[in-house]
Amino acid sequence: MKYFSSDFKLGILGGGQLGKMLLSETRKYDVYTKVLDPSTECPSRISSNEFVCGDLLDFDTVYNFGKDVDVLTIEIEKVNLDALEQLENEGVKVFPRPKTLKSIQSKGIQKEFYKKHDIATSDFKVFNNKDLLVDEVKNGSIAMPFVWKCTRFGYDGNGVKIVKTISDLDNLPNVECLAEDLVDFKNELAVIVSRSENGEVKEYPVVEMEFHPEANQVEYVICPARINEDITNKARALARKVSETYEHVGLLAVE
Repeated sequence: MKYFSSDFKLGILGGGQLGKMLLSETRKYDVYTKVLDPSTECPSRISSNEFVCGDLLDFDTVYNFGKDVDVLTIEIEKVNLDALEQLENEGVKVFPRPKTLKSIQSKGIQKEFYKKHDIATSDFKVFNNKDLLVDEVKNGSIAMPFVWKCTRFGYDGNGVKIVKTISDLDNLPNVECLAEDLVDFKNELAVIVSRSENGEVKEYPVVEMEFHPEANQVEYVICPARINEDITNKARALARKVSETYEHVGLLAVE
């Protein structure tokens, strides 16, 4: 397929800062881009060839947006997967594929996926709502401290809380959630993995992240990470295993 100065059209669901970074590359290759985002002030609007304002979780909006693009991708996983499946069934190339996103969009399903495929993760238990979690905390089945996470659409410190006392649960939403063992770690690392349609995989250098202690948001990304070669190799091997197990196409950040 020809991309340069052709009628090829790339659709992007989400117009945030990651989308803007993507657009900075597509402009180098003269790729026509179409962006969908609920905000008319999103960072990607000014850089795209075509902008549509709409709800990323609405079936009709996402479906109609994607019908005339050659490849449809995302810059945020908070999108309507039923619409992506329908588009894929009709011949639109959707990357990452909807089946991959289904395993990532819910942290509960994601953790079960890791457990099934022997990918290292902390012990956890999923609850349909917060009330069920509170009951188990009170009867001693869940020991504190632990990490509370809502299973869907948490990001950048939102939907995550370290629970040290029962009162820490008071103001959390009563949604599907999980309790995860609190891991005492030295460094938080990340590896970006690129995987093509034919299964070719490329890992990028391991980076180290420094988080704000209260906001749980990244303040600094250090590259290369301040780790030895053995840890570097283990991190890259784990990232490759996650990528190959998901069979994703595109970029995947394994943190």
